Amino acid sequence: MLQKLLPLLYCTLLAYSSSSSVDAQNPRLQGPIVDVTYARFQGAFDPETNVTNFLGIRYATSPTGDLRFRAPQPPTPISGVQQADTEPPECVQGLVTDSEDCLFLNVHTPGSRISTTSLLPTVVWIHGGGYAGGNGSMYHGSDLLQQANNEVVAVIIQYRLGLFGFLAGKNVKENGDLNAGLLDQHLALQWVNEHISKFGGDPEKVTIWGESAGAGSVLQHVVAQDGQTSPPLFRAAITSSTFLPSQYPFDDAVPEALYTEVVSQSNCSSASDTLNCLRAADLNVLMTVNTDIQDAAFSGTFAFVPVIDGNFITQRPTIALKEGKINGRAFLAITNTNEGNDFVDQTGVVMNTSIYAGQLFPKFGSAQDNEVAKQYAGLGTTLNQINNIMGDSIFKCPSFFMLNAFHEHGFNTFKGEFAIPPALHGMDVNYYFPSTGPISFQNPRFSAAFSQSFLSFVISLDPNVKVDPREDITPPWSMFQIANTEMVFNKTAVGNGTNIHPVRVDNGLLERCSFWDSVGALTGQ
Repeated sequence: MLQKLLPLLYCTLLAYSSSSSVDAQNPRLQGPIVDVTYARFQGAFDPETNVTNFLGIRYATSPTGDLRFRAPQPPTPISGVQQADTEPPECVQGLVTDSEDCLFLNVHTPGSRISTTSLLPTVVWIHGGGYAGGNGSMYHGSDLLQQANNEVVAVIIQYRLGLFGFLAGKNVKENGDLNAGLLDQHLALQWVNEHISKFGGDPEKVTIWGESAGAGSVLQHVVAQDGQTSPPLFRAAITSSTFLPSQYPFDDAVPEALYTEVVSQSNCSSASDTLNCLRAADLNVLMTVNTDIQDAAFSGTFAFVPVIDGNFITQRPTIALKEGKINGRAFLAITNTNEGNDFVDQTGVVMNTSIYAGQLFPKFGSAQDNEVAKQYAGLGTTLNQINNIMGDSIFKCPSFFMLNAFHEHGFNTFKGEFAIPPALHGMDVNYYFPSTGPISFQNPRFSAAFSQSFLSFVISLDPNVKVDPREDITPPWSMFQIANTEMVFNKTAVGNGTNIHPVRVDNGLLERCSFWDSVGALTGQ
């Protein structure tokens, strides 16, 4: 199954080809040295982008040996000046360049000198990939700085993936740490809070932003620690395609079965302490197990995802949102028109919608299966209905749940939709990061308007306060709660022109989201 989803993770492979070629072509000069107490890092200044890049900054010690399946630990002191000019290895996901020692981040600062007196808003990017793939190196933070006219500092983080980051079950609870991948991200955010001012970033003006599982991670941090994270690690959040798969309690039958399968395939079933056996297992064995279990998952889903751990994540995210237990005080969400298509077999779906619903959410009974079929009966062919079931339940509706939660607190909330045909999941990413690859709509005015909307929000918590009013042609944004308004980013059907306009969100979609909210106890959301 993971092989089928590799197109969704295309940039994982593209990252190393594109980032290495960019680094090889761009002249780099020695940049400033920054002391972060446990080490000193020297960045590399790129005169072509007017950005200093600090690549491969270690924010945690290597999570290997006894630290496998445990919370990340702060790094030990490193002597001498470390040259932060090389992209770090990605976390384990089945590539030849994988490494368990992967807890690094990149910092990108404007210019060749750092000002610690006039601090800039900071954006932290969390990559996607279904909690199974992706890395930080594929995203050039300098792209964000250029779109923000060098008025921000950018941080790109990495975190453990697959079974290395999200193995769950009672044994992990008792002798390890659940949601290790989320705890990696949390430690990275704490690092930003403590150290970003030394790079010219303002720790009081941090926005966390992610796409797909990165956006799902943003949701997890919004509801983390019952919305009482202290000190606050961010003031605002942006989600691009919020990914919220079933999130079960750590000791539910589903994560327990996954743990048992990992133990069995790792030849640890007979061990007196199965978790210690897994800690001692050869990395290549666990890599194979990780891939095999992912491949066996139901089409379009991922096996190892966050769970309710009782400490960091204390309840289902939708419940936390409804109870107003949120971190942050401003929120912008964007979804793509056809979020679900890439996660559904488009070549020949033979099942009906009720059967599909039952397989996507195994805790459903026949009543829920049939209700899903009823909800989606008017949305075209069976294939189109199934595409929408996946897109609504896993990506679109969680974004609306977050919007409602922030609105209830009276915070700034904005909603956008990326609609450039075919508007599939992930097609918006290259507009944020043009260095990652080609975009589907070659129109500089559209690209500037779309990308700058997010950076304007990072700077001022309001996309109407534009980075560059001459380039950003987006009409005025309304708060989402004003008539359920969203900004649609599209192109004209004829003439290849821009078509950016506010609309009311489709009532049918909002009604379907109300249905998904009503069955959250069974979907595990």
